[in-house]
Amino acid sequence: MNLQEQYDDAMFDFSRGEFDRAITKLQAVLAVDPAYFDAQLALGMAFYRKGEYAAAIAEGHKAEKLRPKEQLVHTNLSLFYMKSGDKMTAEKHGLQAKIESWREDAAKAKSPDLKPEGDPDLVVSKPAPLPMKFPSQPWKKK
Repeated sequence: MNLQEQYDDAMFDFSRGEFDRAITKLQAVLAVDPAYFDAQLALGMAFYRKGEYAAAIAEGHKAEKLRPKEQLVHTNLSLFYMKSGDKMTAEKHGLQAKIESWREDAAKAKSPDLKPEGDPDLVVSKPAPLPMKFPSQPWKKK
């Protein structure tokens, strides 16, 4: 079983509320590839769902080291800190998540060549230009 399949298996357990099994499987994935970002992010969330906020925060900071400018990392850390009772740090990460979302929006605005996500057949096309019609000129004779 490759790492992606192991990750998918762990996420299936996570989706069923079997957090201990998911944690064990995610830790196995990270033992092979410590830079597997999605597994690291999910591990923090699994600990959060179990109510183990200190472990969730520790795993969240590991994800932050992998991708310090990832909006979801800071959103999760804000949630973890809020549940642990540290409102000040939660607000700091909440603000950081907002800043990262602005950066992402600005990057998209600077790159007009980025194609919209989704099915290309469902992209709204631009309307065809209307033919130019001049108003009637009653003073001209036909």
